[in-house]
This record gives sequence, structure tokens and C-alpha cells, in this order.
Amino acid sequence: MTDTSQARARAARPSRDGFDIGRLLLEGRAFLALIVIIVVFSFLSPVYFSVSNFLTMSSQVAIYGLLAIGMLLVILNGGIDLSVGSVLGLCGVVAGALMKGVQIDALGAILYPPVWAVVVLTLALGAFVGAINGALVAFLKVPAFVATLGVMYVARGVALLMTNGLTYNGLDGDPALGNTGFTWLGRERLAGIPISIVVLAVVAVVTGLLLSRTAFGRWLYSSGGNARAAELSGVPVKRVQITVYMLSGICAAIAGLVLSSRLNSAGPTAGTTYELTAIAAVVIGGAALTGGRGTVRGTMLGAFVIGFLSNGLVIIGVSSYWQTVFTGAVIVLAVLLNSIRYGGRTRRTAPASASPPPGRPA
Repeated sequence: MTDTSQARARAARPSRDGFDIGRLLLEGRAFLALIVIIVVFSFLSPVYFSVSNFLTMSSQVAIYGLLAIGMLLVILNGGIDLSVGSVLGLCGVVAGALMKGVQIDALGAILYPPVWAVVVLTLALGAFVGAINGALVAFLKVPAFVATLGVMYVARGVALLMTNGLTYNGLDGDPALGNTGFTWLGRERLAGIPISIVVLAVVAVVTGLLLSRTAFGRWLYSSGGNARAAELSGVPVKRVQITVYMLSGICAAIAGLVLSSRLNSAGPTAGTTYELTAIAAVVIGGAALTGGRGTVRGTMLGAFVIGFLSNGLVIIGVSSYWQTVFTGAVIVLAVLLNSIRYGGRTRRTAPASASPPPGRPA
């Protein structure tokens, strides 16, 4: 290759040693947005920047974060899960019904399962609903949007039928029945930190390790980037699809348990529109809706951006209608930045692929 050709090749390739401020801002936009939100609202309100308020906000963010982690797994696979909000509500209602006691007509008695059994059964329900979503998408080839939309309505309808539209209140349990401790999950603290935050941290760390240190993580990224190529390479694409929807259902069930425990009640309308917040957190965190790109760290930052922004708007007295406008604007901006980031990367790599092979004149 001539000196001129080498110079052109170096010019076509993006510099690895140079400091690219635009790329840095794009990749760290969620973190920068979180810092800006904290600074602005701390200036506007003296009560915003305090340890107690940060813990309170983080406890609220835990619900969104748990849903967003499950949503991230599905989006990495190139899908979408619109049922997570309804699954949260259904699992919360089932947990509330179990805490209130299960009537067994054959024995003429009421069974009060212990809290650990309530948790296990609720998580199993979330996994079951997720498996239905996965089977519809993987085996019956139903588009993910349509499949999860249908399951969303079914889950919400079942929750309404179970309660007749009412709410289960007073889920503390009774020491004489051996089912106390349900409210510990959402109300108690460990070393001053709310248990809900600890649960979110554990789920986030486990999911991060799953994506970065296991074969399943590699399968998920490859199948999300190009499912056909991954299948030809030996990746069990259908198994991965079913697994991510099951994990999304489990995350929604955990969120339902945390929310019901914190409120000490379980209603059939809980979690309404939460699926949109979860999608927003994933997008703000830098994940591509086309699949194959995204991280747990970015998703957590996206969830905190939404939570801290909403809380700040409430503290300074902004109308709830304007809160919706601001949240929507943030989502649109995040999608635009994702398009610039990933689209720009494609355009930058195009000249290199179009460059002449080595040894031929340019």
C-alpha cells in the first residue's frame, strides 16, 4: 500500500487516541442528565438535596428500576414487553389474596401461607405469565408488541375479576397465623438503606453478571443484533426469547411485591402505564430499541433520571400535567440521541468498508 493510501485509511478510521467530546457526551448523557437534574432542583428547592429525600426518591425509583431491568433483557433481544405493568398489578393482587388467606371449601378452613411461600408463588406467577409471552413470540411467531399487548389486557382483567375492582388492605399479617413480615420488604431499612433499594441493587448486580459473564449474555446480545446469524451459529434463539420474557415477568413480580409491601395494600390498577416508564428508562439509558445494545448500568441511570426528575417537579410545585410533558420531552430527546449515536457509528464505519482492498490503488 502506498503512503497516500495509508494516509487515506488513517483518515477514514476514527481516532482512538484523540479526545472526542461529542462521543463522550453521547455515551455519558444519562449520567450527565442526572447530575444536571440534581443541581437544578437543589438550587430551586432547599429540601431536595438531602439524604432523607434521596433515600425516599431511590425507594420510589426501585419499582421503575426493577421493571426496567426486565424490559432491558427483552429489548436486548429485539422485543418489547407491554405487559409488565399489568403483571405487577396481578402479582400484587395475588400476593394480597394469599396474605388475606385462601378459602378451602373442601376442608372448611382458610389457609394462611407464610410470607416466604407468598413470595415464591408470586414469583412463579410472574415467570408463568412471562413464559406465555415468550411462547407466543418464539413458537407462534406473534409480534412481540401484539402478544404482550394482549397479555397486558388479560392480566389486568384477571386482577380486576379477582378483586371485583376492590383493594386488599392491611397486609401486615397476624403473628398467631405465622404470616407476618410482608411489609418488611417495602418499609424496613437495612443499615439505614430501604430494603427496596437493596433488592434493586441485588437484581441489578445479578443481571449485570448474567449479561457480562455467562454464555446466556453472549447469546442474548448476538440474537438481539442478528437473530438469523445467531441461530446459524448455534445460539438457541427460541430458548433465549422465552427466558428473557420469563425474567421480565419475574422482575415485574418482584416490583409488585415491593410496591404492595410498601403501600400495605394491593389494588388491581397498580402499575398502570408503568410499562411505558420502564421503556423510557431503558431508552434514556442508551439501549437501542432494535436490540443488541444496552447495559444494566445505563438502564439504572435512566430509571434514576425519570424518578429524580418527577420528584423534583413535585417538590417545586409543577402541575402533574406539565410533569407528563417534561417526561415525554426527555424520552423524545433520548431516542433522538440514540439515533445520532448509533446512526453516526454506522456512517463512520461505512467509509472503511468501502475502502479498496490492500494492495490495490485507491
